[in-house]
Amino acid sequence: MKQTGAPSDHSTLEGLDPAGTGRVFWNLGMAALCERAVARGEARLSTTGALVVSTAQSGREISLALVDDAASESGAAPATPAPQAGKEAPAPNSVAPLTRTHFEALKADMLAYVGSRTLFGQDLSVETGPGRGLALRILSEQAWHALSMRHLIRPCAAAEGGEMATRLTVLCAPGFRPTPETHGVAADGALALDPANGLALIAGTARSEVIRAALAHLLVGPLMEQKVLPLEAAATTGPTGNVALFLGGAGTGKSALAGALANGLTDDGVSARIADGALGWGEEGLIALEAGAYARPADLAHSAEAARAARGFAAVLENVALDPASRTPDLTEAASTAASRIILPADPSDGAPHPAMGPPAHLFLLVQDASGALPAIARLNPAQALGHCLSTTDGVPALAECHEPRLRRLLAQHAPSCWLVNTGWVGGAAGTGQRVPPDASRRLVDAAQAGELASGEWRTDPHFGFEVPAALEGVDPGLLDPAQAFASHSDHGAAARRLARWFAAQLARFEAASGEAQGAQPESAQPGMVLAAE
Repeated sequence: MKQTGAPSDHSTLEGLDPAGTGRVFWNLGMAALCERAVARGEARLSTTGALVVSTAQSGREISLALVDDAASESGAAPATPAPQAGKEAPAPNSVAPLTRTHFEALKADMLAYVGSRTLFGQDLSVETGPGRGLALRILSEQAWHALSMRHLIRPCAAAEGGEMATRLTVLCAPGFRPTPETHGVAADGALALDPANGLALIAGTARSEVIRAALAHLLVGPLMEQKVLPLEAAATTGPTGNVALFLGGAGTGKSALAGALANGLTDDGVSARIADGALGWGEEGLIALEAGAYARPADLAHSAEAARAARGFAAVLENVALDPASRTPDLTEAASTAASRIILPADPSDGAPHPAMGPPAHLFLLVQDASGALPAIARLNPAQALGHCLSTTDGVPALAECHEPRLRRLLAQHAPSCWLVNTGWVGGAAGTGQRVPPDASRRLVDAAQAGELASGEWRTDPHFGFEVPAALEGVDPGLLDPAQAFASHSDHGAAARRLARWFAAQLARFEAASGEAQGAQPESAQPGMVLAAE
């Protein structure tokens, strides 16, 4: 293939070298990628210079396939790749076994397909600590993919002097349609992973979340080798330097809550940082693995500044309506669309040139309790915090079992104050109880960070064993004592006991592996509720 520009010396193709009459454009900048995305018909230009793309009909069912050489020989299904802690599996709808033969056939056919087409390559770097990094290469037949990943991951040139320990590659060909007979996948689109060789193949879908899912899966192994726990979370650094980590499932509001608190910290002009998305937690503390922002439109509602950025030059608006006359994007309508995403470049005015944030002083585990039995906030001991991360109401742990020892060591090393924050319902199940107001959640979390809660009175919950503040000025007492908000105390007791029994059964699965997890269960109470899967 013809080459325009030059690939980075940090990364090599290592067997993934398309041959043919096509062309590869290497490491184009934002303006050039915007220009080509519009000229090629991939995107429309908004009145503010944002790119608007549509992927709503692209590969609505995605097969996640993991190649396993041992399974290829034995015929057994390979194990599911370990997810990031708190990470949703948004793109793939199922996990499919994939033999080495099928993977190699898919790779060969995709290389033949892209060989006669135009590709856009980006060499990127994920910083994992001082002087350490992982080199990534993204190759896609769509220019807006290259732009999006350039927004999210730092270009290699930005990591001067860093040691690129591992090279990972993602090849994305939305126009290629895999077939079950030849390629071993049975869905509209496919994400095929070969973690042993650091390679991901994406076919039949243009959705950006699939590329992001590919990176998340490929990064798990190399990050864990560097003793870094991969997270899908949000974190803020306040004016005093204290770091707060927000971990929770999709819809729990961690992005909105962290963003609103960061905005509050800047009211007096003191700079506050927020990292939202892929984070790593290592011995030195938290580190932002992504440079830009990847968000649902609803997450921007808390921040006028973020909403303005979403309309700025080179922002990528995926599945966001665009007025055909004025070319104005409708972020309000997009907020109710599940497939809508907004991808923003890093803010050049951010005062922190390095992604390292330091160890968390506070760990907030966000849940959306649909039973109404949990208070709006509770204080957890480390064992309880670990237990809440090990289980979830829908059967997919927010923290994979393989991550449990690493999290346990990090909790012991950095000793953050641990909190359970219920952003769901109180006083009754969903539909009958009261939804926890966002303003109340912000008030409680702000009071926890400021030490206001610690100086007040506490009670031990008889069902779950954690500590709950007795009161906080400006917060409805029923949010802190759900029994007051239920129709009767007996109704609350029944709901709480059901939740506690369920959680105890989930936690029992981990007792053999960790005595620490067993410590989450007090003699007279069970810690209830779990961290919902992202």
